[in-house]
Amino acid sequence: MPTDAALDPGLSAPAPPAPPARAGREVIYRHTVVVRITHWVNVLVISLLLMSGLQIFNAYPRLHWGLYGADADHAWLEVTALNPNADKPTGVVNLGGHKIVTTGVLGVSAGGDGAYTQRGFPKWATLPGDQDLATGRRWHFFLAWVFVVNGLIYLLFGLFNRHFRRDLAPTGEQLKPRSILGDIVDHIRLKRPVGEEAKRYNVLQKLTYLAVIFVILPLMVATGLTMSPGVDAAAPWLLDLFGGRPSARSIHFITANLIVLFVIVHVVEVFLAGMVNELRSMITGRYSIKTEVRP
Repeated sequence: MPTDAALDPGLSAPAPPAPPARAGREVIYRHTVVVRITHWVNVLVISLLLMSGLQIFNAYPRLHWGLYGADADHAWLEVTALNPNADKPTGVVNLGGHKIVTTGVLGVSAGGDGAYTQRGFPKWATLPGDQDLATGRRWHFFLAWVFVVNGLIYLLFGLFNRHFRRDLAPTGEQLKPRSILGDIVDHIRLKRPVGEEAKRYNVLQKLTYLAVIFVILPLMVATGLTMSPGVDAAAPWLLDLFGGRPSARSIHFITANLIVLFVIVHVVEVFLAGMVNELRSMITGRYSIKTEVRP
């Protein structure tokens, strides 16, 4: 029996279902030369800054709030040792009145001969390894200026090249609560973006990078300058701004630890997203993304 389509040329049979999409690859140019160079300079400089900063911290392993010098009884953070003269002293971290035993790492650490020594941070984490405040300060101040110059190069290039506006500024759609919540859920589920979404940063990445670049790092530099007597003499308003040198030292320590936390999360994300692909993009600038191709 003839079908309706055969009786009436205006009618046609339903279109067959589209064949399933197959996975493809697209290589894009993701990072410019300046971004890649400043990134790797920061990797080296921030690592050494952290190690030399811990060397300086070890000279007085306590943090206070206030305008003037404080005593150990009122430190909000202290890395010390109980019974330091014993064969095996106990390392502790006093945080807000709560004692946390950290023997073997903080407060008390073992040397190459196996003997335990009272020390804030262990020697493998400081620059230089042995307790040497003068050398640690020289390293820290030199590296700090390298970090500042490198940061200014990145900032000026970002403004000139519209890197911040093009790549890091969130769109109105991304700032909607629904979009932010969706990105949080995707991160929890370890869901990776594909296609066009993989070509740009999500809103969590953008907000994090902006906070690090324009809030945490400048705050770390400013509080570091506040701890310099020479800078204080030229700009005494810095002491008033941060509530004194002890407070500036505490803020400096907190921001440095926020950078460490950022680096840890960043490295974990690199592994989850594909270490080879991510490293290649920061070395050559080329980044491979998954796409869907219709046959």
